[in-house]
Amino acid sequence: MPFSLLDVAAISCFIICWVGYTWFARKKAKTTNCVARCLHQHRIHWMYEVIGRDIRVSEAALLANLERNIAFFASSTLLILAGVLTLFSQVERLESVIESIPYAEFPNHVMIQLKLSLLALIFVMAFFQFTWSMRQYGFVNVMIGACPYDSSGSNKNLQQYAEQMAVVQDQAAHSYNYGLRSYYFSIAALCWFFHPMIFIIASLFVVYTLYNREFHSKAVKAITLGQQYLEHERALRHPPKNDSI
Repeated sequence: MPFSLLDVAAISCFIICWVGYTWFARKKAKTTNCVARCLHQHRIHWMYEVIGRDIRVSEAALLANLERNIAFFASSTLLILAGVLTLFSQVERLESVIESIPYAEFPNHVMIQLKLSLLALIFVMAFFQFTWSMRQYGFVNVMIGACPYDSSGSNKNLQQYAEQMAVVQDQAAHSYNYGLRSYYFSIAALCWFFHPMIFIIASLFVVYTLYNREFHSKAVKAITLGQQYLEHERALRHPPKNDSI
């Protein structure tokens, strides 16, 4: 067989880590303060401010900056994918390189092709995520352009419209995050070329790194505090009306 039980365990661990962490992060974000949950609230506050501005040049500049970052990763992904596909014609040379690395697993022609296929699949998925994120940010631009101006900020229909703009922007950010997550796990998949145990350790390390950054980093704490300040400020600017006699 071209692959061993350790290879099967390694690729199984990789898939469980990626799929399991994606499911875990999505569920936990509904009840716990994290980057995704807090930034969603910030986007809602941002869109509330948009409907109260007659001139929205700053919003266009901010969204263009976000799209520029995503376009960079999308183009970089195509270049990386082209490099990975080129390696399929250089399998023998790649085998000799891996064989010269100390403590690396003895290279196998079929296994090298499988590992390259995994890398190609990861970057194809990343490209789809980045391009979908770019399209969704374009949708947000259209919605901002169609949003009428409300000087009072008390129009309920426009407030709901602002929340929907925040939802579309949030989905664009999620796609961007999934694309970046593919880059993280591609580093783990790269370790499979050396040894399956390194592949397993790298997969677990990627999950640990992502969890700490998305749920327990200093940035999360600052964003959470900022969200609380914004909610307090908005409550002061728009106090609830007392309809009682």
